[in-house]
Amino acid sequence: MKFDQKYLWTGVIVVLAILIAIFKYWDYVANPWTRDGQVRAKVVQITPRVSGRIVELAVKDNQFVKKDDLLFQIDPRTYEASLEQAKAQFDKTKDNYFAQEKNIEAAKAQVEVTRTRVTQAQSKIKEFDSEIAKNRAEFARQKELLPKHATSQKSVDRARANYEVAVQKRIGAEANVLEAEANLIEAEADLAEAKANLGAPGDENASIREARASIQEAQLNLEFTTVIAPADGYVTNLNLWLGSQAVTNQPAMAFVDISSFWVHGFFKETSIEHMRKGDKAIVTLMSYPESPIDGRVDSLGWGIAQQDGSTGYDLLPNVSPTFEWIRLAQRIPVRIHLDNVPENVQLRVGTTASVLVKTGSGESK
Repeated sequence: MKFDQKYLWTGVIVVLAILIAIFKYWDYVANPWTRDGQVRAKVVQITPRVSGRIVELAVKDNQFVKKDDLLFQIDPRTYEASLEQAKAQFDKTKDNYFAQEKNIEAAKAQVEVTRTRVTQAQSKIKEFDSEIAKNRAEFARQKELLPKHATSQKSVDRARANYEVAVQKRIGAEANVLEAEANLIEAEADLAEAKANLGAPGDENASIREARASIQEAQLNLEFTTVIAPADGYVTNLNLWLGSQAVTNQPAMAFVDISSFWVHGFFKETSIEHMRKGDKAIVTLMSYPESPIDGRVDSLGWGIAQQDGSTGYDLLPNVSPTFEWIRLAQRIPVRIHLDNVPENVQLRVGTTASVLVKTGSGESK
């Protein structure tokens, strides 16, 4: 009987062990867990937009600052002078624009004057045509009267002279018309040139728009000498000193956005099949093991960097050796959004975390 009880209890223990193992395996499949997690955040590279000597450094390394707080001030004097120069150039451009408008008005007036002269010259031709017709008739009449002794040779010669003078006057009038028309063409060309030099009228004028844009650029450059915090966060790894030279588009300091923390959990590819966006997650930081943080799956990575086959020495493929009987699972990054961070927990970029995901607890897709 004792023999039977010993085997009975042994069987019960074995069955319980198997059940526990099955439960643990099911729990591992349903709630995948990884120790390979890392705290991440938006790290902004504070990069000056203009160059110059730093005349004020308002922060220290690892200092907390609020959005729009001053980080550092670049010497603004050069950019103040550039702004004044741009404003002076704008005034000069406006004066030149108004002068060109006056030139257009003068050119228009000259066109009207020359057009009037053309009209007057053409009217003179008509007058001389009438005078020629009148003198031609008188000359013909005098010639008819001369054989009849009804007039004198002197009267005939006078009539001929009057006719010839009228013809010469008309020739001169024709020359005046040609000259007036040439002057009109020249005046119209001058008007067209003045309009071309002026360009578009008013605020659409290219010169005025260019001068105004120069003012805006100079104003922006002056504003860029004041470098402010883009959000609430921490200045970290500060290697900038008062009197240092800030260089355009060269990062000057790192800034951690305090509102942007998340955790990347790197799960085996065999563990993500049932994960979905919105699944609940529990994050445990190595630095705060007694303060778990609630979170949820924000997204799953769609790719990782290639290892075997990447270009190596002499442009040949770089292939890592593997054991034929071992096939290692790749790690896929899963982004975890943190819902409630305990007050005693201070998140730091790069620190280690463990991540547990409860599959089936979030969205279906």
